[in-house]
Amino acid sequence: MHMSDDLVIGGHKFQSRFRLGSGKFSLDMTRQVIENGGVQMATLAVRRANADGEGNILDHMPEGITLLPNTSGARTADEAVRIARLARELGCGDFIKIEIIRDSKYLLPDNRETIRAVGMLHDEGFIPMPYMMPDLTAARDMADAGAAAIMPLGSPIGSNKGILTRDFIRMIVEEIDLPVIVDAGIGRPSQACEAMEMGCAAVMANTAIATAGDVASMARAFRLAIEAGRMAYLSGPGRVIEGRGVASSPLTGFLGEQ
Repeated sequence: MHMSDDLVIGGHKFQSRFRLGSGKFSLDMTRQVIENGGVQMATLAVRRANADGEGNILDHMPEGITLLPNTSGARTADEAVRIARLARELGCGDFIKIEIIRDSKYLLPDNRETIRAVGMLHDEGFIPMPYMMPDLTAARDMADAGAAAIMPLGSPIGSNKGILTRDFIRMIVEEIDLPVIVDAGIGRPSQACEAMEMGCAAVMANTAIATAGDVASMARAFRLAIEAGRMAYLSGPGRVIEGRGVASSPLTGFLGEQ
């Protein structure tokens, strides 16, 4: 991979394209996963940053990590804005992952309220990164409202089912001039690699690593898979030929000379 291949979000440069969702990790495991995954940006729930004593996740974040507080628990744009303001007051910075969910059964994001929250938070100087159902029209509206990146789900959150929405994500990648980060549903390093080969800018993972037998090794596997997928995308994948085989070497001429 070229050293100059930085990921730029809201004017900030990152070398790593692996985004960690920290919600399912124990506090003492967070640092280990971040270091093995080469992570430079990690989400955190504001309630975990607002805890007293040993329960404060900020105390377990390695130095230099960019924090991405999320608005987990918000059901409306107004609630998301209140959570974002609290995160800023706690010293979490200006990045904010907008997560607005009213659906308690399937945990699907509310695109309409999310669009509204993007505009409100952008106007307050935040760097909004909206988690959303992969819909091109909604993605365009979020971009117009001031989103710094678009974060469509690959499949339902926590499901580890992979990229079930690949066709819709591909549309967003092709049509939106912002980093597209697949968030939710990625269950295997191979699926993270697939997302990167599609042209996504980064991948967010949480459950897939937190539920692995060896968490540190799985974090490293995701790191390598994301790097490989990005390298493949930049290299330009080879053609696909349907219905027949094509010899990799010109054997006909060689046999005719014998």
